[in-house]
Amino acid sequence: MTRATTMDRRAQQADRVENKRAKVEAFVSLFNEIPVSDLVANLTTRVETFEVAGRAFPLTLNDAGEAPNCYICCPSSGYIDYAIDETRNFAAHPSLRRALRALIGACAPLVRASGLDHQAQVNNWLYSTNPVPLLDRQTVAALRSALVARFPDRAIVIRSLNEIADPASIAALTAEGFRMLAARQIYIFADRSAAPAMTKNLKRDRKQLGTTLFERVCDDDFSEADYARAEQLYNMLYLDKYTPLNPHYTARYIAEMHRRGIISLAGLRRPGGDLVAVTGLFENGGTLTQPIVGYDTGLPIGEGLYRMVMALAQDHATARGLFFNMSAGAAGFKRLRGAVAAIEYIAVYAGHLPRRRRMAIRVMETVLALVGIPLLRRFEL
Repeated sequence: MTRATTMDRRAQQADRVENKRAKVEAFVSLFNEIPVSDLVANLTTRVETFEVAGRAFPLTLNDAGEAPNCYICCPSSGYIDYAIDETRNFAAHPSLRRALRALIGACAPLVRASGLDHQAQVNNWLYSTNPVPLLDRQTVAALRSALVARFPDRAIVIRSLNEIADPASIAALTAEGFRMLAARQIYIFADRSAAPAMTKNLKRDRKQLGTTLFERVCDDDFSEADYARAEQLYNMLYLDKYTPLNPHYTARYIAEMHRRGIISLAGLRRPGGDLVAVTGLFENGGTLTQPIVGYDTGLPIGEGLYRMVMALAQDHATARGLFFNMSAGAAGFKRLRGAVAAIEYIAVYAGHLPRRRRMAIRVMETVLALVGIPLLRRFEL
């Protein structure tokens, strides 16, 4: 790679993510003031601030003995339990489903041998998608040295790196000995112009948003009852319709994250009544993610609640010129609205760990590159 190419990649990344110290401290304080299980009901972790090269990151610490745990802090849950659960998408192809479950089962001992659940995870905001600030080699080297010295028995982990947003960081991490483990396929809406190309589906979503009888709920309009309802709506979609392995964000979590200015909220409600759809938006520098999405799945599909709540997020990104990481799932829906696919990686440093764990991680990297990535792309997982 030429120096010019490296500089281009850094320039592309530089303004996308900025961990403001005040927001990091507000997040860490929240998870130290209130028991973690009161905020994310299926999670065990410890949260603190990690500072390196004049920058601040939330850091989570987990022990192998805490598994099974929510996948945001427990790779074995992601690579084994979540992966097995995802095979439900192949119910119409029972032979393929059995083959995939057998493959995951065969890889399970390898994942456990890696010891990745015993970890120190950098930049973990406890979302499924955590935008990563630009990391150059000097910062990566300092980060690695500090954490290896402090945690000589833990894997050093950074989630949510992808090929579109983080090419320079991935290059720096790889050069400093981190392994890149493919995790899933995500979707990026990267058009930061004031007037992005309007596909047929985007036009339809906005038309419905403009004519719906449901009332828009803005960030300042949320009440205590709305926080409780937001938890119900999130549960309907992410826990009941998808999988209970997703983070169990509670009403208290949604309320506290909102009150402390870590996320903003938007939604739709019946005229004078309850919320029927909600979204929580996390804005970090020039990047937007959508960690909270929920809607009343008991209402007819024709109401277009999911389409409208996603349109609210895309409009938020367009109005502010943000790079929108739309995370995983609903692949066809997101492609039809201008998003492009990217493989997401977990960066792992294990150079200080016993040889058995290092070898397991190296084999995982190879298997995921040769088998996992083609499957992710083929089936849009």
